[in-house]
Amino acid sequence: MASGLRIVLILALAWVGVVFSHKLIISFRIYVSRNLADAEEVKRIATLGRVFRYTASVVISLLTGILILGELGISVAPLLGAAGVVGVAVGFGAQSLIKDYFTGFFILLENQMRQGDVIQAGGKAGVVEEITLRYVRMRDYDGNVHFVPNGSITTVTNMTRGFAFAVVDVGVAYRENVDQALAVMRRVGDELRADPVFGVKIIEDIEMVGVEKWADSAVILRCRFKVMPIEQWNVRREYLKRLKAAFDAAGIEIPFPHLTLYAGQAKDGAAPPFPLKLAGSANAFADKLE
Repeated sequence: MASGLRIVLILALAWVGVVFSHKLIISFRIYVSRNLADAEEVKRIATLGRVFRYTASVVISLLTGILILGELGISVAPLLGAAGVVGVAVGFGAQSLIKDYFTGFFILLENQMRQGDVIQAGGKAGVVEEITLRYVRMRDYDGNVHFVPNGSITTVTNMTRGFAFAVVDVGVAYRENVDQALAVMRRVGDELRADPVFGVKIIEDIEMVGVEKWADSAVILRCRFKVMPIEQWNVRREYLKRLKAAFDAAGIEIPFPHLTLYAGQAKDGAAPPFPLKLAGSANAFADKLE
């Protein structure tokens, strides 16, 4: 009779312990979340709160089971020894699963990624839709959903944390004036910054890098915008669209693959070359030569 009462008391105390620990964790989460303005940071704290509540429930349940077995007269020591052997065997067989949970915990704790971020991790890239202790779910541009186990993540490339850069490389023909092309690029960048729609997405004025390299058919000019997170692709597309119209208006050639033949002229270039633009098949090229 006394043993039964003690078991009931143990169960009651365990229930109180679970409820109290959950309320304590929830209260602490609410207190911390009050001082946070970032909605994604609040979500991360909520996820960690769920992890701590689950951990508290497991620990209290294990202690409760051990105490109840003791009250029933069952020796706990052999069970603990057997559990240790089984735990070692399971640990060897489920190393990847355990690694997933440990890695997922530290990903959440260190705030390496948040829901809505565009990341590259585990060989996949996309928008993060869900983060758990077991995996990260992300969706790529084509709509494919990738489930990446946390244990396979060694490096996280977060492309939307704090701010981003919209880097733009533009090719102009070798005969064009580079300073003129750079001036047009700067003017279009300033106009884009002043735009009421795109201006709020751009943090700083356009940064002109200059000549990036000499390509086969073009001089590559580079510039970049410091923009709000996840807006680098939208700003880059709009800038290229406007720059195409500005280059056309200024008569600046955007080069394409072409061929120039020099026939019967001196090395000093005394005879004028004749241009031959490749178009169509090899037969069309042969016809032009004839």
